[in-house]
Amino acid sequence: EGNPYTWWVGKANEKHYYWGGSGPGIQKCACGIERNCTDPKYYCNCDADYKQWRKDSGMLSYKEHLPVSQVVVGDLDRPGSEAKVSVGPVRCQGDRNYWNAASFVTSSSYLHFSTFQGETSADISFYFKTSASDGVFLENLGNTDFIKLELKSAAEVSFSFDVGNGPVEIVVRSPNPLNDDQWHRVNAERNVKQASLQVDQLPLEVRKAPTEGHTRLELYSQLYVGAAGGQRGFLGCIRSLRMNGVTLDLEERAKVTPGVKPGCSGHCTSYGMYCANGGKCVEKYNGYSCDCSKTAYDGPFCIKDVGAFFEEGMWLRYNFHSPGTSVKDLVSRTLLSSADPEITAPDLSLNKEELSFSFSTTKSPCVLLYVSSYTPDFMAVLVNPTGNLQIRYNLGGTKEPYNIDIDHRNMANGQPHTVNVTRNGRDIVLQLDHYPPTSYSLPATSDIQFNSPKALFLGKVIEIGKIDQDIYKYNTPGFTGCLSRVQFNQIAPLKAALRPTNASSHVHIQGELVESNCGASPLTIPPMSAATDPWHLDSGKVAFIADFPYNGQAIGDGVNRNSAIIGGVIAVVIFTILCTLVFLIRYMFRHKGTYHTNEAKGAESAESADAAIMNNDPNFTETIDESKKEWLI
Repeated sequence: EGNPYTWWVGKANEKHYYWGGSGPGIQKCACGIERNCTDPKYYCNCDADYKQWRKDSGMLSYKEHLPVSQVVVGDLDRPGSEAKVSVGPVRCQGDRNYWNAASFVTSSSYLHFSTFQGETSADISFYFKTSASDGVFLENLGNTDFIKLELKSAAEVSFSFDVGNGPVEIVVRSPNPLNDDQWHRVNAERNVKQASLQVDQLPLEVRKAPTEGHTRLELYSQLYVGAAGGQRGFLGCIRSLRMNGVTLDLEERAKVTPGVKPGCSGHCTSYGMYCANGGKCVEKYNGYSCDCSKTAYDGPFCIKDVGAFFEEGMWLRYNFHSPGTSVKDLVSRTLLSSADPEITAPDLSLNKEELSFSFSTTKSPCVLLYVSSYTPDFMAVLVNPTGNLQIRYNLGGTKEPYNIDIDHRNMANGQPHTVNVTRNGRDIVLQLDHYPPTSYSLPATSDIQFNSPKALFLGKVIEIGKIDQDIYKYNTPGFTGCLSRVQFNQIAPLKAALRPTNASSHVHIQGELVESNCGASPLTIPPMSAATDPWHLDSGKVAFIADFPYNGQAIGDGVNRNSAIIGGVIAVVIFTILCTLVFLIRYMFRHKGTYHTNEAKGAESAESADAAIMNNDPNFTETIDESKKEWLI
């Protein structure tokens, strides 16, 4: 019915249904564009569903959708259906000078270059970022001639010059502040006929040159970028400074100039939001990176789940207290962290916890996660014998542990599920998958401090001392399935086990831990229902439908047969009448006329309409040519 089983996810977490060699809006593979697919009825070789391996491949080159972060392949849950997917590296091409930048840290800082040669023509462009309200970008002087670009106020950029006919100034005023610590582009041009100035996408300001007078700009001093002649200089960053097509190497000159630093700090202001899932943006020499060390994720933008497959009987223990460190030191460095200033190390307890992970399993009961302590306090996340999720807290003050039971959903269905638990004092918030969060509260008699946390277990609890009876029963034979992106406060035990870090010494594993993303976050769309899944076959349901076609009162065989015959005759008569009307209308209104076509340029020589669109416009948008007409006779 046109619903794709397979797609890929690009920038902004958008799903895309086109493949290598094709383009946006064209739900085809390369063979569909070139019309050479294995089965001409389909637009991808893999859609042919042959018993032999078939391949679709090509380059994804629409920049606005890259990079590829996920590939989702469906229609595999049936015998003989397999898929292999490989994604090659992102390859970027462009101007290396685009991020050639310098930071001006004092109002008297400047860089100097050789005299600007722009006697009859000047083309200057650059980007700037500042929080200051004014400052000179650049200036070059002659005897009386000069050329200057400056930020006159928080919302005004000025381009001024003098070629011997008196000073000329062009000002662009922005409706929004330009000192917002975001990048803004300036483009200034001057020739013998006119001068212009544009800032970002604001309207171009143009000034015509006088018909008579001087036209040559004669300069003798050095070109100053930043402060010059006692004026207030520019405070902030300038990058990609091009003058008459030549990029000035700001970084190299900044290395040997006091008050100016190479590169530009502040990339995180503009791009820090791309560091997801709690990743920290880190400024670099000419860019930024995402620090994922305090998260349960990996990858350049902290969006790759780190997970593993657990075989039956396997378990992982993360010790909060490692040999050589005191409990006091450990609590202050890991569990409490700088994100929780209200708790100090001597307390040796937690007033709040944040727990998040995803899992998939088909077996119950089992222990997903357990946090033990040097006291009877504990926290556990379980799947009970009926497949329902249970959160269990025992913080003291009550005879029995406090349980949160999610009775209305089967979690042992083999699908990935996400669990987020946040406790702050007595208040607990639980969010399951993409359902709305639900709030709970510990009993009034319960303590609110998790005293002396000791270790975190995944898959099974192997702990000395008394263990809750239900947890002891659920502990055998143990968890079988996948766990992913497990994080307890600032601790990511799975990541510590799979990625060598300073915390790896805290981890002990029984069995072989195999990295896998099978427990990764749930799909953003629900699984296909049995009614729409062409590969779903439920024999019990089919038999039920065959025996009981309706839920009403039984109808005699004779009445049922007569009703079917009458209905069939009526349907045939209506169909015949409709067909006759269609032919009559076509005959009565047949005439010679014209119509316009929306063909892309070059469509005459293209093999197909899709190929014509792709060849003509890199953004794959159709163009309308009003001059083309076709005659319908």
